[in-house]
Amino acid sequence: MVSENFRAAMLMVVSMVLFAFEDMCIKLLTATLPYAQVLGMIGLLGWFSFWIMLRRQGGRLWTRALLDPLVLLRNLAEAVGSIGIVVALALTELSSTSAIMQALPLAIVLGAALFLGEPVGWRRWSAIIAGFLGVILVIRPGLAGFQPVSLMAVVAVLGLAARDLATRRIPRGIHSMQLAASAFFAIFVAAVLMGLVMGQRPVLPDVREWLILAGCMAVGIGGYSLLVTATRLGEASALAPFRYARLVFALILALLVFGERPDSLTLTGAAIIVGSGCYAMLREARLRRTQLRAAGMSPR
Repeated sequence: MVSENFRAAMLMVVSMVLFAFEDMCIKLLTATLPYAQVLGMIGLLGWFSFWIMLRRQGGRLWTRALLDPLVLLRNLAEAVGSIGIVVALALTELSSTSAIMQALPLAIVLGAALFLGEPVGWRRWSAIIAGFLGVILVIRPGLAGFQPVSLMAVVAVLGLAARDLATRRIPRGIHSMQLAASAFFAIFVAAVLMGLVMGQRPVLPDVREWLILAGCMAVGIGGYSLLVTATRLGEASALAPFRYARLVFALILALLVFGERPDSLTLTGAAIIVGSGCYAMLREARLRRTQLRAAGMSPR
């Protein structure tokens, strides 16, 4: 009989594959369209998609709860993270951007320790330090291959980590679909402001670009839905390694679609990031199970 953890792991892998295709679509779109416009279209269509899903579930798009400071902080962090991802994908290689983005779980652990007062032992501190050393290997500051714009991927990691940390403190009464819709609207607003500041004029997409955009939204929403289902179905410790399938498929797509061939420093840095992230997530899940058992509760 197939266990829940096995089904959850398979859903997680499919989710990560879809997210890798989403990154590929964004990079394809930014090759022919202004990246502020690409970000704006994703934000607007994402907001509309979640609004439809919210209406079907009988939820409300707008309530005063969205003015909660933590919700506003989450939306700002989402916008900053999304800008970082799109700019990094537009101006740097898919492989290096994907490798740096794998440091997100480590950034969340670091932020939880610094800003939420969550205890972090020396083992996880060591994993965090090792992971960010891996990021430095990918970025390689001071070396010939250094691209300053690759720091936008680091900005994306910091923004998305702040988003996830803020999400932990948001009141449970706010519908998750409402929260997602407000975040996509914030992305749209940020894209409009970025386009105005940078003087990027919108361009009418052709049929090919509309099809890529439709595919981007489909795989993005599909990946998000499968991710939520997987995390609710399986244990965090069992799912942790499968999150990094996104990097594997991103490297494959980078080679097949864009002809990228990551060098040894990028691959070494990516391996360090993935190994450190897996260890930190497994360690956190193990500590959580220990705390639940001590409190007389079942982990699942």
